Amino acid sequence: MGLFDLFGSKEERERGALKKLAKRVTERYGPPENRQKAIQQLGEMATPAALSTLCLRFTVRSEPGITDDEEKETTRRLLVEAREAAAGPLEAFVREQESGIAWGLRALADIVPPARLFEIVVRELARLGREYSRDPEKKLVLLTWLVEHHAGATSGELEGALLPLLEDFSDDVRISATRAIARLAPGEAGRDGLIQLLLRDRDNARVRGEVLEALAQLGADVKGHRPSVEALLVEPFFLDREGRVKKRG
Repeated sequence: MGLFDLFGSKEERERGALKKLAKRVTERYGPPENRQKAIQQLGEMATPAALSTLCLRFTVRSEPGITDDEEKETTRRLLVEAREAAAGPLEAFVREQESGIAWGLRALADIVPPARLFEIVVRELARLGREYSRDPEKKLVLLTWLVEHHAGATSGELEGALLPLLEDFSDDVRISATRAIARLAPGEAGRDGLIQLLLRDRDNARVRGEVLEALAQLGADVKGHRPSVEALLVEPFFLDREGRVKKRG
């Protein structure tokens, strides 16, 4: 048996090292020094695989909270310093992980142009809208990011990404999608989607109020649905003579 066979290939050794570092960087309860050393080692390696492993630090919450925030900020800084080399690992992180997405988006925002980040978020929302997910957290983070950081941005895919989320099982997701449509996709399909949501959730006061707010914000008419919508109106909302949703005060 040769020396090469005894110790394995360089790629195998690197995979083994990254596996150990991934365990350390995501250890919630171990000494913080172990996590911090692993963070620095991964940042220094700076290979795509190492940067992907480094992103995993965003997925866990350790105590105390101040140490957790400091470590995540260090992780974000190291990824940003890697510039374009970290863009691919971060995009994959946003696609593949369910938690820590907000930190990944913050890092990406300092690396890629806003238009590219907008496309990444819209594409992921489109995928999630076609799939069942037990935990709505990721959808909510992406929707909130979209509204807060990309108001006024549009794309041909945006409307198609948002409309399926109006049928999500989570009230919070339906509400967030309603707000996003009112801000970012105020077209005819968005109007129709909001009216259909209003009619489906007629007995859900929380969702109903958000949809009426969005329709009023859009100045949308309810043509074809006036009797049904009028029966669901509550103060301060009303329909004007043209059948547009308005809000008093």
